[in-house]
Amino acid sequence: MTAVQLTAARRNSLSVVLRARELGIVIALGLLVVVTAISNPRFLSGQSVRDILLNTAILAVLAVGQAVVVITRNIDLSVGSVLGLSAFTVGTLLQNNPGLPVVLALLVGAAVGGVCGVLNGVLVRYGKVPALVVTLGTLYVVRGVTYFWAGGSQINADELPPGFLSFGNASLLGVPVLVLIAALALVVTAIVLRNYRVGRELYAMGSSPQAAQLAGIPVGRRTVGAFLVSGALAGVAGVLFAARFGTIDAAAGTGLELNVVAAVVVGGVAVFGGSGSVWGAALGALLLTTIGSALAVLEINQFWQQAIVGGLILLAIGADRLVAVRVAAGLKKRGSHVG
Repeated sequence: MTAVQLTAARRNSLSVVLRARELGIVIALGLLVVVTAISNPRFLSGQSVRDILLNTAILAVLAVGQAVVVITRNIDLSVGSVLGLSAFTVGTLLQNNPGLPVVLALLVGAAVGGVCGVLNGVLVRYGKVPALVVTLGTLYVVRGVTYFWAGGSQINADELPPGFLSFGNASLLGVPVLVLIAALALVVTAIVLRNYRVGRELYAMGSSPQAAQLAGIPVGRRTVGAFLVSGALAGVAGVLFAARFGTIDAAAGTGLELNVVAAVVVGGVAVFGGSGSVWGAALGALLLTTIGSALAVLEINQFWQQAIVGGLILLAIGADRLVAVRVAAGLKKRGSHVG
């Protein structure tokens, strides 16, 4: 069996497992909603469902970008800080230019995040520094820049244009616009990863960076590109955050990177790279957001949300390792039979 055939067999085996993981998330989500609704019917009220979807939209946009990076066997811990910088940048811009179109605000946010993402990618690839170290550093650097710029001040809702604030609560055919933007980012990214060469190359890099390099894949450009996508989507999430909450300060998005990583890992994107989907990452975001809302409705201490998220991460990592060992053993056995 050739290396290409072995890789294809591994991808097929993993895809079956990942579909099962995503189905498991859907079942867990359904059970959580049913149990919470039985205990407190207000959980399924229109406003409650709308709030869950709006909060999920922001987390899902971040998770989609993070999934692209994790698939390449990297990680981006700076997304929460990038969201904060983007939100404050766009908020300040809107303060001084009330007539700025929302589309332009989204583009500015994406540009701010994209610059941060490229910086991360260049340091990781060409500086040959582990992504964990680089993005942990840029997390603090970007947050420090935002604090220095803000100088202890904050932007309040009454200082932002009414049109921008209405965008944060607007709906189209009954679906919040923020949710539609998140869905657009999800669908476009999923199509690229599944149907285009660049997507297959990102998976190949995550499966084996050395083999990908030998196969002629431009690992450097693809790595920078993955971080660019993560940064740009974090920038867009910053604009959505500003429109959703109205009040922006230098602490916006603090600690959010942990929930983003949790959503991606729980959603079935392997922390060791090379497998997973953005659909699973989005489902993970929905599950974590719903858990937080359910605990609030049930009047359970929010500490348990952190404990549950931590437990889910450990469970997902353990499952990934078990699957990887079994798939590797199965491929080795299959290869020996063919040989």
